[in-house]
Amino acid sequence: QVQLVESGGGLVQAGGSLRLSCTASTRTFSYAMGWFRQAPGKEREFVAAISRSGITTYYADNVKGRFTISRDNVKNTVYLQMNSLKPEDTAVYYCNTDQRPARDVYSSKDSNGFWGQGTQVTVSS
Repeated sequence: QVQLVESGGGLVQAGGSLRLSCTASTRTFSYAMGWFRQAPGKEREFVAAISRSGITTYYADNVKGRFTISRDNVKNTVYLQMNSLKPEDTAVYYCNTDQRPARDVYSSKDSNGFWGQGTQVTVSS
């Protein structure tokens, strides 16, 4: 069982930036890691994923060029730097780990791995 704890959410104006962090309870260098989000009344959607080594990253089209995922395997932490935020980015953001390769998480846009409790991101217009 892997426990994930997210932090860094909050309220920001459109055009602003936030950095989310997610720390795992165990070593995660053998797991792909990623971020998903769920807005009110909508289904959960894939945001970004990163390979075990941190070399390869994947993004949803609607965040590409604005969000950057990274990881620190020494600290068992994955980050999501979010720039140029838009009101439509408002959602609860969930950290995820998956034993499958990151490309499979990206391809399926879903995961059967472990999830954090979520952190709220609100972007005001």
